[in-house]
Amino acid sequence: MTIVNSFLNWIMKKRMHQIELFMKYPNEVQEEWLNTLVNSAENTEWGKLYDYKSIENERQFKERVPLQSYDTLKPFIEKMLKGEQNILWPSEIKWFAKSSGTTSDRSKFIPVSEEALEECHFKGGKDMLAIYCNNRPDAKMFTGKSLVLGGSHQINQLSPDSFYGDLSAVIIKNLPIWAEMMRTPDMSIALMDNYEEKIEKMARATMEVNVTNIAGVPTWTIVLAKRILELTDKNNLMEVWPNLELYVHGAVNFEPYQEQFKMLIPNEQMYYLETYNASEGFFGIQDQSEDKDLLLMLDYGIYYEFLPMEHFDEENPKTLSLSEVELNKNYAIIISTNAGLWRYIIGDTVKFTSLDPYRIKITGRTKHFINAFGEEVIIDNAEKALTKACAETNAIIKDYTACPIYFQGNEAGGHEWIIEFEKKPNEFNRFVDILDNTLREVNSDYDAKRFKDMALRRPTVHIAPDDTFYKWLKQKGKLGGQHKVPRLANNRTYVDEILQIIQSS
Repeated sequence: MTIVNSFLNWIMKKRMHQIELFMKYPNEVQEEWLNTLVNSAENTEWGKLYDYKSIENERQFKERVPLQSYDTLKPFIEKMLKGEQNILWPSEIKWFAKSSGTTSDRSKFIPVSEEALEECHFKGGKDMLAIYCNNRPDAKMFTGKSLVLGGSHQINQLSPDSFYGDLSAVIIKNLPIWAEMMRTPDMSIALMDNYEEKIEKMARATMEVNVTNIAGVPTWTIVLAKRILELTDKNNLMEVWPNLELYVHGAVNFEPYQEQFKMLIPNEQMYYLETYNASEGFFGIQDQSEDKDLLLMLDYGIYYEFLPMEHFDEENPKTLSLSEVELNKNYAIIISTNAGLWRYIIGDTVKFTSLDPYRIKITGRTKHFINAFGEEVIIDNAEKALTKACAETNAIIKDYTACPIYFQGNEAGGHEWIIEFEKKPNEFNRFVDILDNTLREVNSDYDAKRFKDMALRRPTVHIAPDDTFYKWLKQKGKLGGQHKVPRLANNRTYVDEILQIIQSS
């Protein structure tokens, strides 16, 4: 296994030259990809609708093609779901990544072309390993197995030749043989629909395997880890898997989970690597071990545009190309891809922390915010406030959500939080005060509304009993996979539903 490990390390590191190339010539690479995408799709139904044959540059592309949401692309995607081809993209589309993004009942079916699998998702996975091997020359991850905590997979009944599932399941189902051989557990367990049964079977199937690396959403990784420790009667994962060296995570901010992982994996050499891999594409990888910012991956068949959030609600807003972005401004990401998503607003917001090379930090969602009183609190604000409150009161958060409390009579409005703690704060009122004060420090709009409690009063915070969010997700039929607790909402739907569970327990 040592020879195999050394060989695979060498293979992975060879990709670093290609990564350095797009880092050096980012704008040229993006311009080339736009031309390739437009030329490839000129004879599709979409390409004919917007006369792609006559588009010669970025300006014409932006003028010709309106910004798109899932709802505007839905009629075209529905044709593809029924088996029609050459609609948004010329190559055959038979896979769809089912995504909700939140716990809303409406599902989105994102087309996944062969090119998107090979040139984007698989390439992203290989680049992630290349970056890891480059940053840690003594890596031994290929001497054991990769534990992948993926989603569920099922056949799309709208067409006998079409399939859908969570993105992770689509990827697992299409992995090359060499990659499948290095993964655990086997596909019959990895693609199970019933998440409770799946966690149990995964725990029993992997606890005797030599696992060297784990990839998965933090929430469900913790659930699996705790079950394995129960079954093995061990104190931590290093006692179960002594060769464990890498954890790859994404989908949610990792900061609230860091302390739990330190307890589960008490190893100072443990390497944590973040990726930004959504149903719509693989966008970013943490390329520096000491810096959590994500390198924007520019040669994956994706053309990027960025919309300043202050112009998000305008009609026909002007988007910026990569060469026009500025540091530390909040942008909505817009993508055109080799799966036929055209000028598609994915719903995530980012800010650039570096322009040479282009590195980003995910700041939240375009729709996941609280702005009932003009306070414009985004997830990035919330995470900073919670991190500080936890650090100063010795608390560890498991899950949380928040929403507005609307004006009632002469009372000011406010924010209502439900927080499930892994470890409760030693001073609860101080925790709330630090949360509130930090939000005031990082968000001037929130601070202005909090002045003398005129528009916003001190936050109301509920401590949720253990497994409250788990019960809520189960009640919604949203256990596991890509489903996650919505952190912020501009309405009371989620909080009121969760409060009912708390009151009935």
